[in-house]
Amino acid sequence: MTVLTLGVDLAAADERTAVALVEWADGRATLRELALGVTDERIAADIGRVGKAGIDCPLGWPAAFVSFVADHQTGRVTAPVPPRRDLAYRVTDQLLRDRPGPNPLSVSADLIAHVAFRCAGLLARLGPVDRTGDGVIVEVYPAAALHRWGLPHSGYKKAGQGSLLDHLVAAAPWLDLGDFEPLCRRSHDAFDAVVAALAARAAALGRTLAPNEPQRAAARTEGWIAVPTCDLDELS
Repeated sequence: MTVLTLGVDLAAADERTAVALVEWADGRATLRELALGVTDERIAADIGRVGKAGIDCPLGWPAAFVSFVADHQTGRVTAPVPPRRDLAYRVTDQLLRDRPGPNPLSVSADLIAHVAFRCAGLLARLGPVDRTGDGVIVEVYPAAALHRWGLPHSGYKKAGQGSLLDHLVAAAPWLDLGDFEPLCRRSHDAFDAVVAALAARAAALGRTLAPNEPQRAAARTEGWIAVPTCDLDELS
């Protein structure tokens, strides 16, 4: 049976946005499409083609932050204000920040908020979206996926990802990048889109960190990062 997953490395602007379409069949994964400079229209159309789409961007904001801003707008904020940790980080962010591995950025206090603004518009275009990841769309974090798979995950965007791609290909001999390998080597956006598609595969298999019931209530509005719980070779 052939299965398709999509990885979206979302940026605030089209020119830094990449998508990767991976086909899974007979124990192999083949990169069928890889594109840079991608519009919301292209992303929405590609999501409609796949069983699971991993988007590298927060799908929502911390609930405490949303309430705080709404209260501040109407002058209803009372002291003491919520802890800055709760204003800056979602439940899923705090969970990962308390574990070994890379720390998610704050969607309410870092530049990634600009990407999240675009993502909110994309989700609106797609209609009702299950932000817990149970539907077609799942939030992914490539650096956390690479860390779980024992691959280098820090500094490659500044130092270049050519050697990291060598590590990935060596660890996943079942992954066929085809003619897109040079693009993966020269563009970390393209590389991240491929990793996002692999993380989407883990989510499709039910092999990602899932929220418990209290966490799920927050994930419905804040989003939830699907970090793989399986080894890389278990995806094929």
